[in-house]
Amino acid sequence: MSAIELRRADSESEVAACFPLMAELRPRLANAAEFIALIARQQKAGYRLLGAWRDGVPVALAGYRFAENLVYGRFVYVDDLVTAKDARGAGLGGRLLDAVAEEARQHGIERLVLDTALDNVLAHRFYYRQGLLARALRFSRPIAR
Repeated sequence: MSAIELRRADSESEVAACFPLMAELRPRLANAAEFIALIARQQKAGYRLLGAWRDGVPVALAGYRFAENLVYGRFVYVDDLVTAKDARGAGLGGRLLDAVAEEARQHGIERLVLDTALDNVLAHRFYYRQGLLARALRFSRPIAR
């Protein structure tokens, strides 16, 4: 098995290479062009896409941003975390979270926050093993047009 390289996907071609894997996590994404445009808009607001790359192909991704609010102060929010099915169990998700946390630490940020679906029990187990604790329950609703 080839070595894993952690690096950001900043260029349009790198982001495009991430589409098939991100679509596993976010199936509402229609196509690579929509994904590239969405990432470009989010990058303007500080979104970063870190990948675990093997032979030029991302096998795990973490999308995150630095933010600030009255609840946490300054924090890093992990929007997206996904590992390819055939790469799970190799510690890549943990490596990505550690890399994101280290980058945040270098910016003086002391808290990592993420959301996951209530029924995503396997992810819950993973997050607990990574030292994350459930501290809130998020509520949402569609806004009527």
